[in-house]
Amino acid sequence: MSDVLEIPETPLFERERSKNGYRMNKMAMSLGKPENRAAFIADEEAFLDSFGLGEAEKQAVMNRDWHRMVSLGGNLFFILKIAAIDPASMAEIGAAQAGMSQEEFLKTRLGKM
Repeated sequence: MSDVLEIPETPLFERERSKNGYRMNKMAMSLGKPENRAAFIADEEAFLDSFGLGEAEKQAVMNRDWHRMVSLGGNLFFILKIAAIDPASMAEIGAAQAGMSQEEFLKTRLGKM
């Protein structure tokens, strides 16, 4: 029996995933500083490289693939700092996590259109 609760198609933020996502989460948390946001906007790839992100992490961030970032160990609270740069709405991120369009997500999850 596993010590980790498993929910189908849901990447849980547990110890191993937390360790794997450390660099990406550290980078995202750094975006709380204006000078880091400016560096991110000026040359995103170089900024990601400065935190030692691997190719999969870099591609997930650069593609704003929210679901992939979480599956690679990204903590949603830190990933929201990346979302604030573009900006992306919580509904957009929630839809990506659920594998739905934003319209479908709003309708099925929140009863809105």
